[in-house]
Amino acid sequence: MKVCHRYIAWQVFMGMVVASAILLPLFSFFDLLDQLDDVGKGSYAIRDAFLYTVMLLPRRFIQIAPFIALLGTVGALGALAVNLELVAMRVAGLSPFAISLPPVGVGLLLIILIAGLEYFVAPQFQQKAIALRAAALEQSAELGRGLGIWTRDAQNILRIGEMLHENQAVDIEIMHFNQQGLLTAHAYAQYADIMEEGVWILRGVIVRTFAPSSITARHASRMSWQSFLGPEDIATLTKPPESLTPSELVRHAAFLEETGQQADAYRMALWRKIGGAIMTAAMILIAVPFIFGSVREGLGSKLVVAALMGIGIYLLDQIIANVGLLLQLNPIMVSITPGLILVVIAAYWLLRRVS
Repeated sequence: MKVCHRYIAWQVFMGMVVASAILLPLFSFFDLLDQLDDVGKGSYAIRDAFLYTVMLLPRRFIQIAPFIALLGTVGALGALAVNLELVAMRVAGLSPFAISLPPVGVGLLLIILIAGLEYFVAPQFQQKAIALRAAALEQSAELGRGLGIWTRDAQNILRIGEMLHENQAVDIEIMHFNQQGLLTAHAYAQYADIMEEGVWILRGVIVRTFAPSSITARHASRMSWQSFLGPEDIATLTKPPESLTPSELVRHAAFLEETGQQADAYRMALWRKIGGAIMTAAMILIAVPFIFGSVREGLGSKLVVAALMGIGIYLLDQIIANVGLLLQLNPIMVSITPGLILVVIAAYWLLRRVS
């Protein structure tokens, strides 16, 4: 039995590898086409577009992991069924339930891999890709972790510690230079609310003014500043919620709530990461019952049905998430309920097929 389990697990693993090798290049190709529209702007070249696409691969893998799990498992087990290897295992004494255990085990390893990528790889690569793209487009430059984002116009240098979203910046420094290039003023703000027409409402401000013979400082709880950044420039500085690690999402959401801001997008992004893992488990459970149908159905038809089912589930999940965010529904319920319902349905279907 152990030999059969290892063989089935290896076949499922290789099926997921093949599915990844097919799906990742496909989705990356669409990312590359999107980036080619910006080639020629600033110093953004074709090599930058390719680099940006490559650095997004961990994020894309996480996003399509449920499809990889579904198609890889159906393809592997379907091939075993078509080749009558599963029939031989049944004759040798393996029950359908025993045959279903190795794919579930491989699925758990896939979920662990997703969790590791989500914490230690995907956010860092995605944020770096966004920063390099923005720097190549000559809109901003992120010098490194903890150093913030730097940008400038003719007479001002702006450093932003972090962009929480398009209407909120944290840890801000503004340096103003005269026509001779001498520093005349330096302002520090704890955070800023970004309003319409480029007006920033700075809060917790310290302004230092440099004169030839003296330096003066004044404190203000609030002051306005006309920024040189437009909406498109700010968008390049904003890290999408999905690009943040779970701990960063928790911290961002807490900050927004403390300052009276809406944190639904960050709460939703956090719980959708958990919901994605649950959805991957559900796809594994859905895939296994496909192998217990008639062999005459053929592997091709099984893959087509699995692909259509995966696309339908993905679209429905996206619709539910967007509607939930629009209607300000509970992020936990919106993010994990579809996956949990699917797990229950898939588990019931699996138990019916293997019993």
